[in-house]
Amino acid sequence: MTAAIEECVAAREHLLVQAGTGTGKSLAYLAPALTVDGTVVVSTATLALQSQLIEHDLPRLADAVEPVLGRRPTFAVLKGRHHYLCLARLENSSEDEPEDTLFDAPVQRPGGGTRWLGEAGRLGKQIQRLRDWALDTDTGDRDELDPGVDDQAWRLVSMPARECVGANRCPYGQECFAEASRARAREADIVVTNHSLLAVDMLAGRHIVPPHRLLVVDEAHELADRVSSAAQAELTPELIDRSARRARPLLRPEAAEALTASGDALAVGLAEAPAGRITDGLPAPLREACTLLDAATRAALDSIGDIKADDPDPVRKQQAKAVLDELSTTAQRLLEEAEHDVAWVERNDTSGRRALVVAPLSVAGTLATHLFDERTVVATSATLALGGRFDTVARALGLDAPPPTPPTPAAAALADATRRPTRAGDLATRAAGTDPTRSTGEAPATRATGDRPAGDEGGLADSGLGWRSLDVGSPFDYPRQGILYVAAHLPRPGVSGLPDAAGAELLKLVTALGGRTLGLFSSRRAAQQAAELVRDRTDLPVLLQGEESLPLLVRRFREERSSCLFGVMSLWQGVDVPGDSCQLVVIDRLPFPRPDEPLAAARAAAVDAQGGSGFAAVSVPIAAVRLAQGVGRLIRATGDRGVVAVLDSRLETARGYGPFLRRSLPPFWYTTRPEVVQGALTRLATE
Repeated sequence: MTAAIEECVAAREHLLVQAGTGTGKSLAYLAPALTVDGTVVVSTATLALQSQLIEHDLPRLADAVEPVLGRRPTFAVLKGRHHYLCLARLENSSEDEPEDTLFDAPVQRPGGGTRWLGEAGRLGKQIQRLRDWALDTDTGDRDELDPGVDDQAWRLVSMPARECVGANRCPYGQECFAEASRARAREADIVVTNHSLLAVDMLAGRHIVPPHRLLVVDEAHELADRVSSAAQAELTPELIDRSARRARPLLRPEAAEALTASGDALAVGLAEAPAGRITDGLPAPLREACTLLDAATRAALDSIGDIKADDPDPVRKQQAKAVLDELSTTAQRLLEEAEHDVAWVERNDTSGRRALVVAPLSVAGTLATHLFDERTVVATSATLALGGRFDTVARALGLDAPPPTPPTPAAAALADATRRPTRAGDLATRAAGTDPTRSTGEAPATRATGDRPAGDEGGLADSGLGWRSLDVGSPFDYPRQGILYVAAHLPRPGVSGLPDAAGAELLKLVTALGGRTLGLFSSRRAAQQAAELVRDRTDLPVLLQGEESLPLLVRRFREERSSCLFGVMSLWQGVDVPGDSCQLVVIDRLPFPRPDEPLAAARAAAVDAQGGSGFAAVSVPIAAVRLAQGVGRLIRATGDRGVVAVLDSRLETARGYGPFLRRSLPPFWYTTRPEVVQGALTRLATE
């Protein structure tokens, strides 16, 4: 991987690298990054990886290479403005009313208006602690505040980028923590940022992240979704109401009343509209609300006027203008009903929240235009070669599927050096008492470690973007360390929830091992049913997501060897429990997107309209990534052993997408025989 990155930087080509857990991929891309002339940017999807790079990998690497380079490489973190304390907001924080909270009892404020007693007391204490912290902190980074404050308190002392007046106009511009972080980033050899800020940078013309020659996108399978989120916008009655209240002191009375009226119209329209994707144009009440909002925000912006050098409060004025301008832009975008956008109504009956949302149908064009220009991009993840090929992810990132070309010499040498024969799993062999490939007629996975998918080596795409691909394999001996079991005898899953047959199968597996089970479920209802079943029929401790905080649940799961942890999608990616605390991962059904997921449904419909298969082009790749992430929870270290059990027979019986999904997974020893798996789990329990 290191050699391939070095070659691609020299050749000004892009690189897709699949590198699984335990390969040391962070050092593999950080080491060649230090040989690049100029700044290198590394973007991550999670705070956990960002912290790992800054707190562990980069300091160790800097120590190691300082004698070689003759100097110590520098590195910095770059986050969005809202991650940093804003001194201008802090100065005025006592004047802001609490937003989106549950209040106790009203108290009249000295200057008029109502402050709520319980909320004011809690917020007041947090704001005072933030004031004290502001005198001591060098960075103003929220992640360094310990103990932290809740989101509502932080909103009162932070500044979104769109509301910032800029260092030149702000009275605290010379002391700004966000500006200081950008200055440090401009001077660093390596800058660590996140996908969300990278997406905003691309959409804003690439002026936030410092100029650089090499961009490393770690956890690259999530980048397209983060760009979609950055390009998404929404309207809610609450947002319009808050904007009107914030801007009211700056507006003529009729302009403020028009804003409030447009929010009321949107509330009426959302109450009448069903939840889900809007396919036949905006309903008349929502169209009327957007038209009123567009006119009201334009009038309000005219009423506020320009920000002048002698404005007494430019910060508050810019805040009001930024929010109103965003509302106007979103209303116009919804009214345009462009083919490249998708609109839908969100409804949460529990919280009562209603929203009108718009998002791009595809971001591949945006990525093709802005991601790869004037820099080499290395995109890496444990799940890039879906179905054994890179073309699906390449298209999502704006790279067309390329014609086959020979691999680079370095990549070919690395693949040859790491390739080893695939062997039948010793865990399954001892459980069955014989060689499973001979006794069952089932072949182990065919993709040997280190293999490059045939005919998918990357090359010059039709778009003119040259790229290569590489699968570096894994240090794990998957066929010997684990079993992939598909319960092919179970009926095809039906409605939401845990079917009785799947529940019975789950109970047999968990009982055979005696706990140590991570259950990944497609719905909260299924997870709850599974928890109730295991609690009723066994004495095993069952931890259910939602009953306690997730970090606490994971810690208890790691420490209590006989426990089970059941939950939904956030567990599919966020759990790292190496060792024998997790030796069984159970997946109740294939994680296809729900039919009511607006973006996935719209993208599938667009493919269908062009004569293709939306299910194959959209739903199957989404399921492949999610399934690979879930399956990846089992083997986290070279000494781990265990079973992944999929209770969805379609992984075996679906002739179209079943093999594709299996090829997207690590090459575990594969079986559909329940007695083999139960024997293996029983042996693990006794050991």
